[in-house]
Amino acid sequence: MVGILLLTHAPLGHAFIEAASHVFRGRPERLESIDVRADQDPLEVKKLAQEVIVRIDDGSGVLVITDVMGGTPSNCTLQLCQPGHVEVIAGISLPMLLRAITYRNDTIDVVVEMALAGGQSGVVRVDNRVRLSPN
Repeated sequence: MVGILLLTHAPLGHAFIEAASHVFRGRPERLESIDVRADQDPLEVKKLAQEVIVRIDDGSGVLVITDVMGGTPSNCTLQLCQPGHVEVIAGISLPMLLRAITYRNDTIDVVVEMALAGGQSGVVRVDNRVRLSPN
Protein backbone atom coordinates (compact mmCIF):
# COMPACT_ATOMS: atom_id res chain seq x y z
CA MET A 1 0.00 0.00 0.00
CA VAL A 2 1.44 3.38 -1.02
CA GLY A 3 2.04 5.61 1.99
CA ILE A 4 0.91 9.23 1.86
CA LEU A 5 2.65 12.15 3.55
CA LEU A 6 1.03 15.58 3.56
CA LEU A 7 3.75 18.20 3.88
CA THR A 8 1.93 21.52 4.18
CA HIS A 9 1.78 24.88 5.88
CA ALA A 10 0.28 24.49 9.37
CA PRO A 11 -2.49 23.46 10.03
CA LEU A 12 -3.54 22.20 6.57
CA GLY A 13 -2.14 18.67 6.69
CA HIS A 14 -3.87 17.84 9.94
CA ALA A 15 -7.15 19.32 8.65
CA PHE A 16 -6.97 17.27 5.44
CA ILE A 17 -6.41 14.09 7.46
CA GLU A 18 -9.41 14.93 9.64
CA ALA A 19 -11.56 15.48 6.53
CA ALA A 20 -10.39 12.25 4.91
CA SER A 21 -11.01 10.37 8.16
CA HIS A 22 -14.56 11.73 8.15
CA VAL A 23 -15.18 10.63 4.55
CA PHE A 24 -13.69 7.15 5.05
CA ARG A 25 -15.20 6.79 8.56
CA GLY A 26 -11.83 6.20 10.12
CA ARG A 27 -8.26 7.35 9.73
CA PRO A 28 -6.66 5.72 6.68
CA GLU A 29 -3.51 3.80 7.52
CA ARG A 30 -0.09 4.96 6.38
CA LEU A 31 -1.35 8.56 6.10
CA GLU A 32 0.57 11.19 8.04
CA SER A 33 1.14 14.92 7.96
CA ILE A 34 3.83 17.40 8.81
CA ASP A 35 2.41 20.87 9.38
CA VAL A 36 5.25 23.31 8.79
CA ARG A 37 5.33 26.37 11.05
CA ALA A 38 6.40 29.75 9.70
CA ASP A 39 9.61 29.80 11.76
CA GLN A 40 10.53 26.12 11.34
CA ASP A 41 14.01 25.25 10.10
CA PRO A 42 13.81 23.64 6.63
CA LEU A 43 16.53 21.15 7.61
CA GLU A 44 14.37 20.02 10.53
CA VAL A 45 11.38 19.65 8.19
CA LYS A 46 13.44 17.56 5.77
CA LYS A 47 14.65 15.31 8.60
CA LEU A 48 11.11 14.85 9.92
CA ALA A 49 9.86 14.05 6.40
CA GLN A 50 12.59 11.45 5.88
CA GLU A 51 11.63 9.79 9.18
CA VAL A 52 7.94 9.70 8.24
CA ILE A 53 8.70 8.33 4.78
CA VAL A 54 10.66 5.44 6.30
CA ARG A 55 7.84 4.78 8.80
CA ILE A 56 4.96 4.70 6.29
CA ASP A 57 6.74 2.95 3.41
CA ASP A 58 5.93 -0.77 3.27
CA GLY A 59 8.00 -1.12 0.08
CA SER A 60 5.25 0.18 -2.22
CA GLY A 61 6.53 3.75 -2.14
CA VAL A 62 5.31 7.04 -0.72
CA LEU A 63 3.39 9.90 -2.27
CA VAL A 64 4.24 13.26 -0.74
CA ILE A 65 1.58 15.90 -1.32
CA THR A 66 2.37 19.52 -0.60
CA ASP A 67 0.17 22.59 -0.75
CA VAL A 68 1.77 25.24 -2.93
CA MET A 69 4.78 24.99 -5.21
CA GLY A 70 7.55 27.34 -4.12
CA GLY A 71 6.54 27.47 -0.46
CA THR A 72 8.77 26.17 2.32
CA PRO A 73 6.99 22.80 2.53
CA SER A 74 7.36 22.13 -1.20
CA ASN A 75 10.94 23.38 -1.22
CA CYS A 76 11.71 20.79 1.47
CA THR A 77 10.43 18.02 -0.82
CA LEU A 78 13.00 18.54 -3.58
CA GLN A 79 15.64 16.34 -1.96
CA LEU A 80 13.04 13.71 -1.00
CA CYS A 81 12.13 12.80 -4.60
CA GLN A 82 13.10 9.30 -5.69
CA PRO A 83 11.30 8.73 -9.01
CA GLY A 84 9.26 5.56 -8.93
CA HIS A 85 9.49 5.28 -5.15
CA VAL A 86 8.98 8.68 -3.48
CA GLU A 87 6.89 10.93 -5.70
CA VAL A 88 5.86 14.50 -4.92
CA ILE A 89 2.91 16.52 -6.18
CA ALA A 90 1.87 20.06 -5.22
CA GLY A 91 -1.52 21.71 -5.02
CA ILE A 92 -3.36 19.54 -2.50
CA SER A 93 -7.13 19.46 -2.53
CA LEU A 94 -9.58 17.16 -0.83
CA PRO A 95 -10.62 15.49 -4.13
CA MET A 96 -6.92 14.86 -4.84
CA LEU A 97 -6.32 13.31 -1.43
CA LEU A 98 -9.46 11.15 -1.54
CA ARG A 99 -8.53 9.81 -4.96
CA ALA A 100 -4.97 9.04 -3.80
CA ILE A 101 -6.30 7.15 -0.78
CA THR A 102 -8.82 5.25 -2.91
CA TYR A 103 -6.18 3.99 -5.38
CA ARG A 104 -3.25 3.51 -3.02
CA ASN A 105 -3.26 -0.28 -3.35
CA ASP A 106 -2.12 0.16 -6.96
CA THR A 107 1.39 1.14 -8.08
CA ILE A 108 2.78 4.52 -7.08
CA ASP A 109 2.60 5.71 -10.71
CA VAL A 110 -1.14 4.97 -10.78
CA VAL A 111 -1.66 6.66 -7.41
CA VAL A 112 0.11 9.80 -8.69
CA GLU A 113 -1.97 9.89 -11.89
CA MET A 114 -5.24 9.29 -10.04
CA ALA A 115 -4.43 11.95 -7.45
CA LEU A 116 -3.68 14.47 -10.21
CA ALA A 117 -6.90 13.53 -12.02
CA GLY A 118 -8.86 13.93 -8.78
CA GLY A 119 -7.39 17.37 -8.26
CA GLN A 120 -8.17 18.44 -11.81
CA SER A 121 -11.70 17.06 -11.94
CA GLY A 122 -12.46 18.41 -8.47
CA VAL A 123 -12.18 22.02 -9.64
CA VAL A 124 -15.55 23.07 -11.08
CA ARG A 125 -17.62 26.20 -11.23
CA VAL A 126 -20.81 25.91 -9.20
CA ASP A 127 -23.74 28.21 -9.83
CA ASN A 128 -27.53 28.07 -9.85
CA ARG A 129 -27.61 26.80 -13.46
CA VAL A 130 -26.14 23.49 -12.36
CA ARG A 131 -28.74 21.01 -11.14
CA LEU A 132 -27.46 18.05 -9.21
CA SER A 133 -29.44 14.85 -9.03
CA PRO A 134 -31.07 14.39 -5.60
CA ASN A 135 -29.65 10.85 -5.44
